[in-house]
Amino acid sequence: MKVLVIGSVYPRFHEDAEVPWLRTSIAHLKKAGVQVQVLAPAYKGLKSHEIDGTRVNRFRYAPASLEMLTHEEGAPSKMASKPWLQLLAIPYIISGFFKCLGICRKWRPDIIHAHWPFPHAYIALGAAKLFRIPLVLNFHGAELLLIRKKKWVRPLLKFAIGQAQAVFANSSFTAGKIKAIRNVNVEWSPYGTTLEKGAGNTEPHAVNGKFRILFVGRHIERKGICYLIEAAKHLPRDQFEIRIVGVGDLTEELKKQAAITAPESAEIIFTGKLSPEALAGEYRTANVFTLPAIVDSKGDTEGLGVVLIEAMELGLPVVASNVGGIPDVVVDGVSGILVPEKDPEALANAFKKLASDAGLVRDLLAGAEKRIAECFSWDKIIERQIQAYSKCLKK
Repeated sequence: MKVLVIGSVYPRFHEDAEVPWLRTSIAHLKKAGVQVQVLAPAYKGLKSHEIDGTRVNRFRYAPASLEMLTHEEGAPSKMASKPWLQLLAIPYIISGFFKCLGICRKWRPDIIHAHWPFPHAYIALGAAKLFRIPLVLNFHGAELLLIRKKKWVRPLLKFAIGQAQAVFANSSFTAGKIKAIRNVNVEWSPYGTTLEKGAGNTEPHAVNGKFRILFVGRHIERKGICYLIEAAKHLPRDQFEIRIVGVGDLTEELKKQAAITAPESAEIIFTGKLSPEALAGEYRTANVFTLPAIVDSKGDTEGLGVVLIEAMELGLPVVASNVGGIPDVVVDGVSGILVPEKDPEALANAFKKLASDAGLVRDLLAGAEKRIAECFSWDKIIERQIQAYSKCLKK
């Protein structure tokens, strides 16, 4: 079976950390015997190349100096800060459309698997129709957010969904949003971890001085970091420490907020962006991982929360907000603790509960290990994906 995977972003070189879950999923598809090629936009003139032995076909859509619509930050965020980038959307779709036609004419894939269907469904549709190739659309949530801001996107997505032979969603939350546009069957296709699978770890990490609360992610509104900082006011300084890893548009604002927390509040440390080795060290020395996500002012929230899966794999209990796709990962009281969004006191109480009950931590880690094995192992994800491909080919 041959599959052409289309996406807005793919690693540009071997060490590039962009979309590690997509890179890992393709590695597992190939391991299962599927032949894969990737179609993705160029970045500043980047030509077609190979990553992990996989052909990455790059399409050019502007002069090299302007090819920065994707990579390093989501296109919607880039266009919000630089509105003129929207002018690149039309050449992006047209160039991708013709590149897709050329690949399909020469390589003749059995399946076209388009991630982020707006706009990639329209890059894929011409080739899918002309060469009678089944089209699989894979939603991750961000493209559905556009409907709130740009009403004209909805009919385009509704039409595209109707042209697909299969539709994938990264979470039940995203699946619900798709069904609200068009009532079709949606396959749940989450991500697995991008970490090397180790032995089961259900023993709590040692507490070295203070109980360490770890957050890792971009400093943007939907991550809810400001509520984690507020939670510090309910945590004794001599017992708790909050470590915030990453950077983002809100970093300086969050540092100012942290600076005015009461002197007796839990200490808050901003580490900045870390190397993989330093980040691994943060996970090893933490006692709990948290994702205090919210539905932000644009209506955006976490589509899945793959970082929670990785924290679980590394032996950390998790505390997260009950929003978006997070409940697919965190079953409250079974694989972690869920709290209401925008509730600093509930966050603090969850941290205190874990700090005082090692038995609960062990139970949650055991539940997390089972949850990952049942729902987020790559072998099972890829098995379901290939089954969906096979159904498409029989239609």
